[in-house]
Amino acid sequence: MNIIRIMWPYRDFILGSVRREFEARYRNSLLGTAWAILQPLSMIIVYTLIFSQIMKAKLPGVNNSLGYSIYLCAGIIPWGLFSEIMLRGINVFTENANTLKKITFPHLCLPAIIIASSTLNFSIIFGIFTIFLATTGGLSHPAYMATIPLTILLLFFATGLSLSLGVLNVFFRDIGHFFGIVLQFWFWLTPVVYPSSAIPARARWIIEMNPVAIIVEEYQRILVHMQWPQWTRLTYPIVAAIFLCWIGTRLLRHHAGEMIDEL
Repeated sequence: MNIIRIMWPYRDFILGSVRREFEARYRNSLLGTAWAILQPLSMIIVYTLIFSQIMKAKLPGVNNSLGYSIYLCAGIIPWGLFSEIMLRGINVFTENANTLKKITFPHLCLPAIIIASSTLNFSIIFGIFTIFLATTGGLSHPAYMATIPLTILLLFFATGLSLSLGVLNVFFRDIGHFFGIVLQFWFWLTPVVYPSSAIPARARWIIEMNPVAIIVEEYQRILVHMQWPQWTRLTYPIVAAIFLCWIGTRLLRHHAGEMIDEL
């Protein structure tokens, strides 16, 4: 609550920055913001055509011909939200060094802009995916509503981790470069393009130790199998998200002054 109270007077600055960033992305293009819809729509169409119609890919235990396409989108879309926040958040302070030196405002406003912008992009993509599911009969179960707390959990985890690494990256610039490599391995250690059942039992601990993998699997459970998530499995990601948010805000609070000198 203290964080909200600190940033509330700067809400116009945060929302205005998000709006300008969104508009700048499609400025001088003929279709303008329509690209925000066309790009994710084309992704869903390509996945559907390639995996369900051309490759005839089947998902074990799922009879729906669109099963693998839905499985893939259900993993890639939340992973895209996580990776966008991480890649941008780690460098948010170093890339805005001049702004931090010239203007006085809470440092947390910069991560807040990234989170809001990434959530906007995710909402557009996930909204289009929801329409696709509705037209193909994939929204027949009320468990779909559980994607809301899952998304909030993913946002908190990504925010805490990116904020922690973002502060450390000011003092140790190798972190920003190294994490790009880590994220590539992290993607393939998360069951996005393959089902977790394909992992040998002796290596299953890799999934259970990966908070993002657990969250992605629960998205897939909801959107592919139309089942409620296993809430007890989310205990670990919840604890990890709370811990990382605490670490991130603590690091920022104690090193805000030093960061300006390093930048």
